[in-house]
Amino acid sequence: MSASAGMFSQSFFHGTKADLKPGDLIVAGYQSNFTDAKPLSWVYFTATLDAAIWGAELAAGPRPERIYVVEPTGPIMDDPNLTDKKFPGNPTLSYRSRDPLRILAEVTRWQGHSPDRLQQMKDGLARLSAEDARIID
Repeated sequence: MSASAGMFSQSFFHGTKADLKPGDLIVAGYQSNFTDAKPLSWVYFTATLDAAIWGAELAAGPRPERIYVVEPTGPIMDDPNLTDKKFPGNPTLSYRSRDPLRILAEVTRWQGHSPDRLQQMKDGLARLSAEDARIID
């Protein structure tokens, strides 16, 4: 189901290692944080800080982990990678859009997952990759 971004009165977050500032746009057409697949035709975001923390912690590259408060600039839909496959009903409040996300602010104080939990998640993603599973539609 698609909805207009203006319908929401909640905050949305995007976890990454990209160095951005308020007013910048996150656009489709970049590599996923989680796979070596072709560039994505969607931008992904969440309404939970925990999911954004995962995005930042699992992002590839040497840059510092960052979480941004974002504003969708167009229609959004539930992220089928999570809502259809792992968490029916979208309890993770994960979304995607073909339109850019505008950076409103950076979340500068957040607590990451424990090193053991982070390694478990990375091991799980590596297993999926070795099995050639499609992680992202």
